[in-house]
Amino acid sequence: MKGHLIVLEGLDGSGKATQAGLLAQALEQQGLPVRKISFPNYESPACAPVKMYLAGEFGQKPGDVNAYAASTFYAVDRYASFQKDWRSYYDDGGVVIADRYTTSNGIHQCSKLPREEWDAYLDWLFAFEYEKLGIPRPEQVIYLQVDPQVSQALMTGRYQGDETRKDIHERDVEYLEASRRAAEYCADRFHWQRVRCDENGAMRPIEDIHREILALVLKHREESVRYQ
Repeated sequence: MKGHLIVLEGLDGSGKATQAGLLAQALEQQGLPVRKISFPNYESPACAPVKMYLAGEFGQKPGDVNAYAASTFYAVDRYASFQKDWRSYYDDGGVVIADRYTTSNGIHQCSKLPREEWDAYLDWLFAFEYEKLGIPRPEQVIYLQVDPQVSQALMTGRYQGDETRKDIHERDVEYLEASRRAAEYCADRFHWQRVRCDENGAMRPIEDIHREILALVLKHREESVRYQ
């Protein structure tokens, strides 16, 4: 029996890493075998092109590297992670929680393209990674929806106000706004589940967001078992 891949997706600063950790803890407490993964995997040699891209070595703006080229950088990182780190665990039925996945390319690379090219790019992206490369297709994607202004403030706090520590995505507000529009489109097209993480210009309490995510995951697992 194949495993269950759950992806937490969202813009930079939406709390994905925090919520992935809380979700993993909650599912472990229920006796489920759980492994948490995160992308990009900066510790892997396969991530070298991603690090070069984000550091601005191929250009100081996200659009200096086209959507298809940038997508292949991230795809190699995910392929290496799957083959070396979690393939056997997943194939044996384990639950894998991913902080970002192929879906992040859909968000961040669509924003480089004209709107009329989004569908062709997304068709190419998911066919490339899930069919050609053979990494697993997620069973569930939860989109953590946050206003870019709120997430920008959180990232500024994360870096103690040092804007130079942001990568080329994080410091480009116009690009992040375009990515938000792409994320909303992807969420609609692919029926991602949404969790609104901000309210009245500030983030909701972490535990409230966690409870909403956990409820969605448990409901999805219950329905999956029911229809097997």
